[in-house]
Amino acid sequence: MADPAMSVTPYWELIFDADGDADGARRDRLLTGVKRSGVRDLIVFAHGWNSDRSGATRLYSRFFAPIPALAPAARIGYVGVVWPSMRFSDEPIPDLPRSAAAEETRRPALDGDTRHALLETFPGRATVVDRIARLLEQRPPEEAELEEFGRLVRLLVDVVPPGPQALFGADTLAEGVPQDEPEMFACPTAVACKQFARALSGLDSAPGGGEFALPNPWDGAHELLRQATYYAMKRRAGTVGERGLGPLVGRLATTAPALRVHLVGHSFGGRLVSFALRGLPDGVRTVKSVTLLQGAFSHYAFAPRGVLQGQQNRIDGPLVCCYSRFDQALSTMYPLASRMAGDARGLVGEVLGAKWGALGHDGVQAVPGTHARVLADALSRPLPTSGCVNVDAAAVVRRGGAPAGAHSDIVHPELARLVLAAGRIR
Repeated sequence: MADPAMSVTPYWELIFDADGDADGARRDRLLTGVKRSGVRDLIVFAHGWNSDRSGATRLYSRFFAPIPALAPAARIGYVGVVWPSMRFSDEPIPDLPRSAAAEETRRPALDGDTRHALLETFPGRATVVDRIARLLEQRPPEEAELEEFGRLVRLLVDVVPPGPQALFGADTLAEGVPQDEPEMFACPTAVACKQFARALSGLDSAPGGGEFALPNPWDGAHELLRQATYYAMKRRAGTVGERGLGPLVGRLATTAPALRVHLVGHSFGGRLVSFALRGLPDGVRTVKSVTLLQGAFSHYAFAPRGVLQGQQNRIDGPLVCCYSRFDQALSTMYPLASRMAGDARGLVGEVLGAKWGALGHDGVQAVPGTHARVLADALSRPLPTSGCVNVDAAAVVRRGGAPAGAHSDIVHPELARLVLAAGRIR
């Protein structure tokens, strides 16, 4: 039976904790259900910056809805991956209900919904969250108070976590290739907040990189908290992918050897499904396609010396990477947070994005043989059957307000068609 809120059937839900351990009952229901249902193609979707299960379920229901009509003869099953992430409630998502905070002008203080999400996402940190909220509300002028804010943010997100997540805290690339983790914690908090404030105000786009009258650093403090939270979510996504989803796909291959699995990920969900490739048991070739929708991790990840070097070769099909120039989260905030290591020079967007960019900003970089298509072309003729394929999806991924822009504007039938094309699902 389909989930009551789900538009397609058969649908299964997988729930993972922060260390990649699956809910056993739901895992077993999937393994048993796939074997009995006669499903040939299984589309597995991992969400990105959603705060709860209901938000993820709404996304899956709306994204999956057109697929049965697009491939009426196919025997398709659907899986929604739910993992512990969060979204700031003042970050609007196109076509999904907006919170009261998102209806107002963005403020530095924490709204109630975001505060609640932080408490759920980082259990046992109530005192830290309360102090962060008070500092954002009061905006004290003393620099020592701003440094205290930075210390509390570092404590909240647990920069060096215990347990399995510690393995995913530093996607270091060798020989001068940029790291795939933000270094915002290495510099004084005032420097980091001023950089974020400038980016939010658009001053970094001015020519010449000259000096400007900077906004109050507290204007960037909310963004520092947001980016630090995303840092923790990014780390979790790698953990859940490699320790949770990858081995589970291996069990699916044993349970239903003829099953064709297609992995889809949005934002950090793209990182999750990509790290699942690294967690596949040796010899498993059941993954027939991977589609990344505005992937929020380094565009060098699959390059030589990248953290996922060569993992695209574990797919028995293509790795399709959608990107859009309208994604402000990945064109401005992601590279800034990823690069920030303590210098206060003016930002140069072109250089910054080239070195520290994300897959959802400009696609897979530095991987020989990568193909390039615009969305219309990708849908009008067959995609390559292997390797990396960059698809410029700006024709449809273009709506959304600050600070994320079109980052979450992914619910489009054209992108559902692209998933089917990548997997050769007919």
